[in-house]
Amino acid sequence: MSTQPRLPRHATKIVATLGPASSRLDLLEQMILHKVSVVRLNFSHGTAQDHIDRAAMVREAARRTGREVAIMADLQGPKIRVGKFAEGKVWLEPGAKFVLDASRTEPGDVNEVGLDYKDLPRDVKAGDTLLLNDGLIVLDVTAVKGDAVHTTVRLGGELSNNKGINKQGGGLTAPALTAKDMEDIKTAMSFQADYVAVSFPKNATDMEMARQLCNVAAAEFGHKPGMIAKMERAEAIPKLEDILRASDGIMVARGDLAVEVGNAAVPALQKKMIRMAREMDKVVITATQMMESMITNPVPTRAEVSDVANAVLDGTDAVMLSAETASGRYPLETVQEMSKICEAAEAAEDPHLDADFSGQSYSRIDQSIAMGALFTAHHLGAKAIVALTESGSTPLWMSRHRAHIPMYALTSRLSTQRKMALYRNVRPLLMDSESDRDTALMQAEAHLKKRGIVQTGDVYAITCGEPMGAPGGTNMLKICRVG
Repeated sequence: MSTQPRLPRHATKIVATLGPASSRLDLLEQMILHKVSVVRLNFSHGTAQDHIDRAAMVREAARRTGREVAIMADLQGPKIRVGKFAEGKVWLEPGAKFVLDASRTEPGDVNEVGLDYKDLPRDVKAGDTLLLNDGLIVLDVTAVKGDAVHTTVRLGGELSNNKGINKQGGGLTAPALTAKDMEDIKTAMSFQADYVAVSFPKNATDMEMARQLCNVAAAEFGHKPGMIAKMERAEAIPKLEDILRASDGIMVARGDLAVEVGNAAVPALQKKMIRMAREMDKVVITATQMMESMITNPVPTRAEVSDVANAVLDGTDAVMLSAETASGRYPLETVQEMSKICEAAEAAEDPHLDADFSGQSYSRIDQSIAMGALFTAHHLGAKAIVALTESGSTPLWMSRHRAHIPMYALTSRLSTQRKMALYRNVRPLLMDSESDRDTALMQAEAHLKKRGIVQTGDVYAITCGEPMGAPGGTNMLKICRVG
């Protein structure tokens, strides 16, 4: 008799990008069963209808699997790219002269190419360094003459159509939100995307503007998405704290960030960003090339395994797959491998809850209850913590601390359930919105027993608010023993 393979249990969430390789309902169901909690729709590719159709498929896959997942709409941001070449690509030799001309309309050649980003001549000067195609091509700016940026090739190679341009050290003035992004926000809000990721924000103002646009577009649905700032500009790093305050979370977008600040600086920045996000009660996603080799290979490299594990050990809420699941050969296998790595890394963690609370004080009743639940459950060896929540704040606060105790968040709001799918170590469940407190408490225990999380004699902690249903009203902690 065949048996179902054991599915890994881990607290770290997996974000998977949908694309041609994974846009099948049966495959998406399997990916969700193997712990994909957030599905990313990349608005750099595809039409509005493509995204609408994929969002509908995500909701259907979630319904079939009984595991609600969040949808994250990732905006393209400014197109800071070279134009097209007559032959599709050229080979640039080190020492050669090469011109980037914003006024050129005809296809490029080995000497010159046009620009999608017309403001480049105003953003650079002689002595600047430009990095093309994720830093594989390096150009030294020698002069700017009108609309033409004259350069010398320092590091050559193949340059093909529409490859990206970065300026070493940052400083390109392109706005974070383009006209296309504003239209894409309307599309994303038409299917109530749970999160919107903003590309290339420079400061808190960029995030505040994006939030305002999203809230206006979603007002007719009574929806407010979570805002994720993609940290990929050098000038955003000094503004990290302000950007975090203006956002619900950040993405450590290591690709463009590495090109602007240098590869060597990224690991320490990643640790700093994860730590600061957790300290400020924000969520954090670690992204870019995490399992890159699995685009074409059925197993990851040892370095990729270490990379994912280190992000987990740093405390990231989620690890993200991009081309691996969007266009790779092995989308499901990649998710399965990532799940195993997350599980193994978490098993090696040593929670230090007492140290977390040392010297901390909380002025809010609901936050104090959340911390009290964590502390008490940890010392009693509780099997689970249950939070009855409307806004999701209590589970978010608890998830900022490393506790090897499963957390279950019960809410009557579908939008809150979906948003909590990104929180580390939180399993969001939907409960009956008509429940009174006693009924809700009974439902919570029934949920735990049905899933085999607790059994007779086990202890669990539960938090809720009285009266029920008021956001920010958590004011009760109860320790229960299963009868």
